[in-house]
Amino acid sequence: MEHVVVKTAANGTPTAVVSNGREWAVGADPVRWFERVRWWESRRRMPRGLSRVDVEVLQVQVRLGSNERSALTTMLLERDGLGGGWQLRRSVADVA
Repeated sequence: MEHVVVKTAANGTPTAVVSNGREWAVGADPVRWFERVRWWESRRRMPRGLSRVDVEVLQVQVRLGSNERSALTTMLLERDGLGGGWQLRRSVADVA
């Protein structure tokens, strides 16, 4: 997964996502949830030092730059448990 930078307002609300050197402005309220980590599907034992069982997921609808009329793209971001950053899980362009 690609690492991305999530810019936030003072209250912690995401305002932009930087991916591949491009800044995407958040165009709708983000949705946050937690999912159970299925470590047993890829490993025989839980990795040492990673005692987490849940992963934070953030869904944001973003548009490239500050053009209010540009199409929205939905990004699913996953919290990187090691460094606290974010990784791009999936990006889907909304096509009308």
